[in-house]
Amino acid sequence: MNDCLFCKIIKKEIPGEIIYEDDYLLVFLDINPTTNGDTLIIPKKHYKDFLEIPAELLIKIQEIIKILYKEYQQKLNCAGLTLTTNLDYGQEIKHFHLHFIPRYENDEVKHLSNKDILEDIKIIKEKITN
Repeated sequence: MNDCLFCKIIKKEIPGEIIYEDDYLLVFLDINPTTNGDTLIIPKKHYKDFLEIPAELLIKIQEIIKILYKEYQQKLNCAGLTLTTNLDYGQEIKHFHLHFIPRYENDEVKHLSNKDILEDIKIIKEKITN
């Protein structure tokens, strides 16, 4: 994709704070971080989203997550990790990317929901399983 921001970072057409690279993956710091060390893991080949990326590549991503997490615990003293990816709604850049967000005690990152619009979990289960 010629206009894909992540493809441009992969091709080194625009700069990125790259912390890991191999034949398949590129790992770089998010320019709009949620916490210190907020990182993006992307495949070098363009896949739009989670539904397109091959399972073998997801295994490689999982391996990198394990390595990075140990390093971030040692070097950044993070207390935990949040992993997330968006699909369609909320996915600003249409190139699969995994958000690797180190968590720290008192980091004030909140995963809020609008309780006023949520249905009872029994109703949700019924919708999903029927």
